[in-house]
Amino acid sequence: MSEEITRQLRESAQAYQPDRARMLARAERALAGPVVSHRTRPFARSGRRTVLAALATAALLATGGFAVADIVRGPAPTTVVTTPSQTPSASPRPTPSPTTTSTGSTHSSPTTAPAGSHPAQPVGARPQAGPLWSAGSVDPHSTVYWSQGDLQLRTAQPLTSLTVEIRVTQTGGVQSTGSWSTVPNSGDFTVTVRQSGSTLIYRWTLKAGPTLPAGQYLFAAQFNHATGVRDAGSDSYRVDARCQTGSPTAVWGGFTPAR
Repeated sequence: MSEEITRQLRESAQAYQPDRARMLARAERALAGPVVSHRTRPFARSGRRTVLAALATAALLATGGFAVADIVRGPAPTTVVTTPSQTPSASPRPTPSPTTTSTGSTHSSPTTAPAGSHPAQPVGARPQAGPLWSAGSVDPHSTVYWSQGDLQLRTAQPLTSLTVEIRVTQTGGVQSTGSWSTVPNSGDFTVTVRQSGSTLIYRWTLKAGPTLPAGQYLFAAQFNHATGVRDAGSDSYRVDARCQTGSPTAVWGGFTPAR
């Protein structure tokens, strides 16, 4: 529709004055019809006609008013309301950073050796040191089911402190069957056998107070194993001792095959 036509319609609508008397008379004529006799009282029939005429007039006036208002106003603008979606952003978890020392290197807690354990044994063997002499071998009475590791220890001086340790490597079916020694007073020693990883550890420790006299002694570790000739190449021993007039000393080594 052109702007000229729209302007003319708007002016006509603004100048429009509805003839209410004519509308009311038209509604009365439409409602008038042949007279039908019935028992309804005249007052009620006249009241109904008056109400219907008023309703029809109001409808005509409302329709005309709405049409004029629409022409004057023109088309209503369309409003679109957009609600932005709100998606919470997940904040990444902070990654803990390692604790560093003042030099910038990564700090780790030191590993503490269990109480009563010996220092790491150096590679190789040292069968003799100070007043001590030692030798390890597989007992000749060993069988294909059972073995005994013998440690010969000789001391040229009395010992006030002594710890003897025999380590038997797990080669299959290794299980302790006991231990013994030739020390004169076995009650002066604490004897233990324990499993540590893949190693069976036999230990004799001289109690505080007693002294082991100078001499030669045998310490034996007994155990069952898988059927067959067992290889003792990974077994080892270590002796830590202190004499009355000297400093601590130690000897260590392996076990030679039975002859």
